[in-house]
Amino acid sequence: MKNRVNPEIVDMLDLFPPLDLDSYEAARAAAAQAPLAPQDPNITITDKIIEGPDGNDLRLRIYEPVAKSEELAGLLWIHGGGYVLGLPEENDALCQQFVNEAGSVVVSVDYRLVPEHPYPAPLEDCYAALKWFADNAKDLGVDSKRIGISGLSAGGGLTAGLSLLARDRKGPEICFQMPLYPMIDDRNNTPSSFEITGNYIWNHDLNEKGWSFYLNGENGKDDVPIYAAPARATVDELKDLPYTYTCVGQLDPFRDETLTYVTKLAQAGVDVEFHLYPGGYHAYEIVNPEAEISKRTNQEYVNAVKHALNRTSTVQAK
Repeated sequence: MKNRVNPEIVDMLDLFPPLDLDSYEAARAAAAQAPLAPQDPNITITDKIIEGPDGNDLRLRIYEPVAKSEELAGLLWIHGGGYVLGLPEENDALCQQFVNEAGSVVVSVDYRLVPEHPYPAPLEDCYAALKWFADNAKDLGVDSKRIGISGLSAGGGLTAGLSLLARDRKGPEICFQMPLYPMIDDRNNTPSSFEITGNYIWNHDLNEKGWSFYLNGENGKDDVPIYAAPARATVDELKDLPYTYTCVGQLDPFRDETLTYVTKLAQAGVDVEFHLYPGGYHAYEIVNPEAEISKRTNQEYVNAVKHALNRTSTVQAK
């Protein structure tokens, strides 16, 4: 398998320690000690606590340009981590890039993690963050008609689920979704999920554990809702979703569920843009951001946000 990995990023697989979700507390502690990306002097980063859906404290990390001369677009960002791990700070660099290059105010949500808080708690936290963002758009200098949502891996799964939830609850209105290599199929039975079994950052066994935590052991059963596992949505259930950008590495266990999701979105009449990265394993652009393929991938994210949110502004002006 390693002979198929892009040569720029293959060495990182030997350096990156295998994840152990049975020791998730230790993994969280280690991640919390990781150094933060430098703060751009042209960007203000603020942590704000709001009331969550269950009366819980919900932390939002807000990235804004120091100087605002016009109404900006907004992007709700949802971090990854298999629903088990992760913090907004891990994506400080990318969120600042969205501010600088895509002209967006970014709100990143520190949703509750599993197994302590299984579905629907993480998704409801994301919905509460989206509602707060929309309700406070004017104070943030954001055009409420130009708010998109995005996240990677589990955050991509929450993005896809949140798009469905916001549509079916009749708001808040979103104009764009960008679920990046999303974790959306709890059945964990696609060819690519079985193909990726070694230390490729994420694999079949880790996926099974993550889904079991998220769905309280109910993963794989017939009655899992589409908001928890959007891969279960039919073509009809995917209609009326916003403009979508998504991508996945060819050696990612989520490859096939992403391909199927893209196909169904297109069949549902949703405008969708998709990129498949040959030689890319799960989250390669996160663990090796200096590789050329990683820089290109991250730039595609920024370009997609910039295009989609400006596209919405152009449509409104006509």
